[in-house]
Amino acid sequence: MPIYEYKCAACGNCFEALRFASDNEGPLCPKCGSPQVERQLSCFATGVAGGSGLAGLGTAGGGGGGCGSGGFS
Repeated sequence: MPIYEYKCAACGNCFEALRFASDNEGPLCPKCGSPQVERQLSCFATGVAGGSGLAGLGTAGGGGGGCGSGGFS
């Protein structure tokens, strides 16, 4: 059950939605109710073997701008 980041094409709202494999339709925008939403690429962190902390945030420079908690737009 992954959580995906979405951006509404109608109002520009960014939001996250839990999606099941059996879901056939995309989510509706929680702000305006529009079905015109686009899934965004998300940053993720990976652990380092033998180290502590996080190896990266999905980009070489560390962070990304966009929707949610560091996704790309």
